Amino acid sequence: MAYPRWDPGKLSRAGNKIEAFSRLLRIEHTLFSLPFAYAGAILSGYPFTALDALWMATAVLGLRTAAMAYNNIADLDIDRLNPRTASRPLVVGAVSLREAWSLVLGGSLLYFISAAMLNIYALLLSPIVLAVAITYPHAKRIHPLPHIHLGLSLGAVVFGGAVAASGDEAAGLGEVLVSVPWLLVAAVILWVAGFDTIYSIMDADFDQKYGLRSIPAFLGPRLSRLASVAMHTITSILLILLARVYGFGILGWTAVIVSIILMAVEHVLVWRGMLREAFNTNLAIALLLSLGIIADYTI
Repeated sequence: MAYPRWDPGKLSRAGNKIEAFSRLLRIEHTLFSLPFAYAGAILSGYPFTALDALWMATAVLGLRTAAMAYNNIADLDIDRLNPRTASRPLVVGAVSLREAWSLVLGGSLLYFISAAMLNIYALLLSPIVLAVAITYPHAKRIHPLPHIHLGLSLGAVVFGGAVAASGDEAAGLGEVLVSVPWLLVAAVILWVAGFDTIYSIMDADFDQKYGLRSIPAFLGPRLSRLASVAMHTITSILLILLARVYGFGILGWTAVIVSIILMAVEHVLVWRGMLREAFNTNLAIALLLSLGIIADYTI
């Protein structure tokens, strides 16, 4: 089956600086990442203030800015060769390398300042989270599971939210780590890995040609679709366990059930060759799941 090739990072209008930075940083990804930090904070069981919530937001913004800018820098040589990504802002010069590195440094600084303003444990653990996010673009040069690495990057947002909430009152690092909703972290990791595997099908031939590693490059499109189904099946089980362990009410259970249904719809769309529509389904899943958990505990 031939799949349409599209790129969410493609620059559509030359000379539009705002759009260039927006495509480079994928602002919409930051918007759907942030609620997961709050979901992690709420599920930690520790209270947090409005000021804490603000510092969580700036931490996620800084982390995502640094990671996305560096991702484009690290992949510049690959993006120049791949026809699908040849219109990205850094490739066409709409954003310069100097500007991209400024975003990496500025985002990292905002992230570390935000972590320091939250609590000592958030600051101590912040380099680990940044390292996970920054090293993602190098994963496909080393092993065939870069999708898991990407999942870890979003799972780390849930982790960070819990640390941000618990760090002030916890008796020690062990108590902080126990507060983390690891079921949600694991579910997010596998959910992201599953849909990134679908996304990577578009570049399977390119990856094989240039020695890059991914599940589609290793297994081919058909088996990759099955691998994605398997990951999303486990995700669904983890979300059900999460709802049971944390005693979700009607809003939380509704968010979990509808998210599972949407993951099934996503795979129907993939089977029909509608990769773009399938991939975009995850925007709805992200907001529904995270905001559903938040609403369940706050309404």
